[in-house]
Amino acid sequence: MGEMSGLARVTAGGIVSPFTRLRRLLGDVRPGHEQPIEMTVGEPHETVPAFVADQMAEAAATLTNYPAIRGSDQLRSAIATWIGRRYSLGAAAPDPAREVHPLNGSREGLFFALLPAIGRRPDLARPAVLMPNPYFQAYNGSANCVNADAVYLDATAATGFLPDIDALAADEALLKRTAAFYLCSPANPQGAMASAAYIARAIDLARRYDFMLFVDECYSEIYTGAPPPGGLEVAAATPDRFRNVVTFNSLSKRSNVPGLRSGFAAGDGDFLETMAELRNLVAPQMPGPQQHASAALWSDEQHVQVIRDAYRAKFDVCDDVLGKRFGYGRPDGGFFLWLDVSELGGGEEATVTLWKRYGLKVVPGAFLAMPDREGNNPGDAYIRMALVHDLATTREALQRLVASVT
Repeated sequence: MGEMSGLARVTAGGIVSPFTRLRRLLGDVRPGHEQPIEMTVGEPHETVPAFVADQMAEAAATLTNYPAIRGSDQLRSAIATWIGRRYSLGAAAPDPAREVHPLNGSREGLFFALLPAIGRRPDLARPAVLMPNPYFQAYNGSANCVNADAVYLDATAATGFLPDIDALAADEALLKRTAAFYLCSPANPQGAMASAAYIARAIDLARRYDFMLFVDECYSEIYTGAPPPGGLEVAAATPDRFRNVVTFNSLSKRSNVPGLRSGFAAGDGDFLETMAELRNLVAPQMPGPQQHASAALWSDEQHVQVIRDAYRAKFDVCDDVLGKRFGYGRPDGGFFLWLDVSELGGGEEATVTLWKRYGLKVVPGAFLAMPDREGNNPGDAYIRMALVHDLATTREALQRLVASVT
């Protein structure tokens, strides 16, 4: 028998989420502390903006109607206005009718978008889908479901924790068979920020070789210094505007409402028209109350600043407790720590040790990345920690980590 296809691997349960792998790794290991601390899932625990519940109640009557797959005019307009305001686009802001598409969280959009990206390139016998390594599981899952060749571009300390855009530009054979390139900025989990020049090069490659550039910007509003440049911000300044470019964002991190399941795709209008029809066949609509609350959240910046300041305070704690241990440096964006625990035996061994001795649960970096043909995994030496708890819990977790090597 030949090699199993990607779709066959997915449907046979052969591609397992990092959290399932973590559960299996720890198995029956009991936490070595009476008060365990979990820092695995990027699920913010900050205060939910007070007006969200009121906004949802205000729109309760919409539950008697099927919501439109493309979302309400109110929501699309609020998203387009936010994009224009956030990136100072003025008249170049997206057209809310054609260039904005609401989603039930960005993950389903990142998954579904690859289907029309593959469909628009029927000339590619074995299309390649490029993604950073480490990667977000939706990228890899979608690439396997369409039986594409998932190409993992290592994002290591040597490359600034982003894919090496120079090496990619030099690989013409790969680019000619590429259908899509997933770029995450700020990067998950490393927090590296792609510059405007980096994004511009990625856009140029996408147009030159006619593939889709999917820019995952879910952590764009959690940053410590200057705000990250955006894919549409860079694309809007080009003659072709948003052609070949779609960005994805979410309220989960920006507004601390992961349970609202609200995000969007924005950019290339022709592509989004096709994607909307695909979602109309197989995806759920966002309920009316969620749409109404989402529009209010995209229209308000005060709560975002409060949340951003809370994360800055957590990184102040990291600066104080960690110093330069584990290769720590305050990331440009996001709320993860990507720590080199080689002195603890690497990511998997450290994960078991931290749980067994200190009741601290983290994710091995190798579970978020893919090894190369020689078996080298860029995440092997690392663990990921999500700074989603209050300051006291964050400090306690980091002190337990430091205690493991002192």
